[in-house]
Amino acid sequence: MNEDMCKFFEVIWNDFPDTLDDDRNYKFNNDQICETYCDKTCDNNCKTDDDKIMAGWISLLKTFYESGLINDYAPNNMNIGEYIIIWLIYMLKLKDDNTIIKLSEKYNEYIDNRGGYSLFSTDQDYSDMIVKLIVNKNYLVDMDKNIISNFYEAFKILCSMYNDINSDPSDCSKYFTKAKEFSDKYQNLLNNNNINNGDSSYSQILSTLSTDYKNFKSYCAENCGGCREIPSNLDAITTQISVEIPVVISEAISSSSSISSKLIPALLVFVIPVFLGVSYK
Repeated sequence: MNEDMCKFFEVIWNDFPDTLDDDRNYKFNNDQICETYCDKTCDNNCKTDDDKIMAGWISLLKTFYESGLINDYAPNNMNIGEYIIIWLIYMLKLKDDNTIIKLSEKYNEYIDNRGGYSLFSTDQDYSDMIVKLIVNKNYLVDMDKNIISNFYEAFKILCSMYNDINSDPSDCSKYFTKAKEFSDKYQNLLNNNNINNGDSSYSQILSTLSTDYKNFKSYCAENCGGCREIPSNLDAITTQISVEIPVVISEAISSSSSISSKLIPALLVFVIPVFLGVSYK
């Protein structure tokens, strides 16, 4: 996690809120996502909830790919991929009737039925990254909705503190309340029985949060005054977590082949409007 990642997420949160409207529908606050990924008309080409969510996800993924934060899929970028997939799963699960088995099935359905655009480039590295991300992070789909919600909300609090520092670095002691909210969310995750049942994927997301909080503290100390008021780490309220990152191999060959066969003919090039320093393509 870093400040650039949080800036990108802030844009998608503003343009495609992670809450339902009064009629329990998903809503775009910015038409540029629709114009780019729904062939200019949300009503005609992004009719379903899944179409809207996948359009938002592709716009987010494209932004990260172009930034260089995730394009090589290096080990130090794995947690960024985790956050991107968590956003997708969280959005898909906002409605209780949305059943997810495999992310690859959701994506393939989007390509087959969308009537609009899916991607933005014929770059093979980009399509390979899509395949790896969807296949290797699919284990997150099986997590309980409450776990996903707590993890997502903790991540969002952490990003909020990054964005706060970037907008006002004068006194970071005022962010103590948010740091406490983050630690409470983390504690809720830690107290879940899955950590004691040897669930390595669950341990991984806890490790990701713990590491990124420590990285935030370092960033805070370098860029803002008053950071000593914020707890240095989570060790006082947590136990040490030993993690072996799960690797999903069993479905990689078949899923990769299926997704790739659909990706290549769907890849298109666009002229993109730019706003708030982030482009949608």
